Amino acid sequence: MWDRLRGSRAAGGGRSAAAMAQRDEKVPAAAAGESEPGAGAGAGAGAGAGAAAEQGQSGVAAPFQPPEGGFGWVVVFAAAWCNGSIFGIHNSFGILYMMLQSDLGEGEKDPALEFKTAWVGSLAMGMIFFCSPIVSIFTDRIGCRTTAAMGATIAFIGLLSSSFTKSLEVRYFTYGILFGCGSSFAFQPSLVILGHYFKRRLGLANGIVAGGSCLISVPLPFFLKMVGGAIGLAHTFQVLSALMLIQIFLSMTYRPILTPSCDPQHDGHDKLGSRSVRQQCWAQMRKYFNLRVFRRKTYRIWAFGIATAVLGYLVPYMHLVKYVEKRFQETKKDWILLVCLGAMSGLGRLVSGRIGDCIPGLKKIYLQVASFMLLGLLCMMIPQCRGFEGVIVICLFLGLCDGFFTTIMAPIAFELVGPMQASQAIGYLMGLMAVPMTAGTPIAGYLNDYFGNYDAAFYFAGVPPIIGGLVLSVVPLVHQRMLKKQRLDSGKDKMLVSEAVVNGELLPGCPASEAHM
Repeated sequence: MWDRLRGSRAAGGGRSAAAMAQRDEKVPAAAAGESEPGAGAGAGAGAGAGAAAEQGQSGVAAPFQPPEGGFGWVVVFAAAWCNGSIFGIHNSFGILYMMLQSDLGEGEKDPALEFKTAWVGSLAMGMIFFCSPIVSIFTDRIGCRTTAAMGATIAFIGLLSSSFTKSLEVRYFTYGILFGCGSSFAFQPSLVILGHYFKRRLGLANGIVAGGSCLISVPLPFFLKMVGGAIGLAHTFQVLSALMLIQIFLSMTYRPILTPSCDPQHDGHDKLGSRSVRQQCWAQMRKYFNLRVFRRKTYRIWAFGIATAVLGYLVPYMHLVKYVEKRFQETKKDWILLVCLGAMSGLGRLVSGRIGDCIPGLKKIYLQVASFMLLGLLCMMIPQCRGFEGVIVICLFLGLCDGFFTTIMAPIAFELVGPMQASQAIGYLMGLMAVPMTAGTPIAGYLNDYFGNYDAAFYFAGVPPIIGGLVLSVVPLVHQRMLKKQRLDSGKDKMLVSEAVVNGELLPGCPASEAHM
């Protein structure tokens, strides 16, 4: 789902590295004193350190050039496994949803079972987005490798512990919280690390990760349907935990190429030593929680539109399998729906990236508007289908819309806030998406419990994307009006650019703690 975000983190880091290199050239001592034990996001991490090393020899800062391959292909494989296993499990929750209800065996006794069971998967997916801003800080401080390995370990423990209980409330914690949080910590460093190894071939690397992850996520629903029915839910969780166990070891490949130029033992001590405890705490808070992106009206409108649109985003992934079983008595081929969603989403990611590159400026947002509007209409069309084949056709287009909307997110963030703050903009956006994305599927489950069918649930799922798409369509108009006003006020043709700050004064992804590992 998130291949273009890798490019955003890497590109943002590459440009920010140039700014860091210029600052080092002017005041190398001050730069070493102000930087925390962290370095660039993506390519920027290596770039800042490379520029410092080059300056020490020739006196002229030179940008770092990634190796464009070599060990980077191992990192690509690890990132593909990470994306495929994590989102393969999350997007296949429709199968686990059915198994959870069968495992409880209380469908006739508890009329609210649909609502309660939906919270397990919703919490897990919501935690991926909710933890995103926090994961960015961990990536800054302890690096991609340690953060990803820690996240994969937590996700492994969550899945494994889910196999030892039948309590729905306990699985809220083990699957919903532990696996969801672990997934976020394991996934987000894969957005950053590719930029350490690729620049010219970054698009190819992203494409390989997207295609490779589909090799895991697409057949996983079929695997769960066939194997899960034979071995039971408890052993299914144990098999899925093995994917996270493998990811723990693959995360060890996320090593930064170059060491940071500052001394971790004396980093920032002189500057902070002269301040009071309160001032030091406030300085650290501002450094890690930089809210400058919210000063932009266009970003606020865009973030609100996205958060509104995703309220019904997960409803098809979770409830379609149950819907076709109740409506069409289809129990043998229901896994095809999730396979279609995953396969077409992967295709949409690959195609939309190329299309987005051909659309100039903020006009890219109209591609996202069209995706949301179509997604909403398709959700509303699901209850109108008179056969299982019609639902399959709708799933194909739903997956395509999913790929288009997620892929174009990063380029739009660049257009709205500039490359220096794009990483923050995406992190905060994912955090804002957490609450509506978590609440959507339980609401759909409640509507099914109340009305006795899924018709109202899918109608509900179609409304927020349409409203969100209408809100997003206003963003380019507001942006143009702001530019026109700015030109009239200043008398010059200026673009809206961001200040040269990424996560405060930090550039994430290559901390001093990993410098000599």
